[in-house]
Amino acid sequence: QVQLVETGGGLVQAGGSLRLSCAASGRTFSWYAMGWFRQAPGKEREFVAAISWRGDRTYYTDSVKGRFTISRDNAKNTVYLQMNTLKPEDTAVYYCAADSTPSRTRVTGLYDYEYWGQGTQVTVSS
Repeated sequence: QVQLVETGGGLVQAGGSLRLSCAASGRTFSWYAMGWFRQAPGKEREFVAAISWRGDRTYYTDSVKGRFTISRDNAKNTVYLQMNTLKPEDTAVYYCAADSTPSRTRVTGLYDYEYWGQGTQVTVSS
């Protein structure tokens, strides 16, 4: 059974930074694309960033481009989301997700992902 555990959320002032981590277990991590999604109160879960199984391609929603960076360390079975210049509108629960199919490059759809972490709260104060 695949397990994903997110850490690194918290409360930060606008303009600050946080780094989220997602530790994966239960299958060969390096074969699968990984993604980050977020869900704000009263809103649907939305795509934030994704990284290909090789780690050579990254994808971002427009609102975080230039501020967030997704990366992976296959030796540690971990995917990261570095979030800089945070804004109050970034406040949400952030979820790590693992692709359902191996060896894919561009995986940005909510329903492409089979496994989800429990989420970590990110709150940005103004």
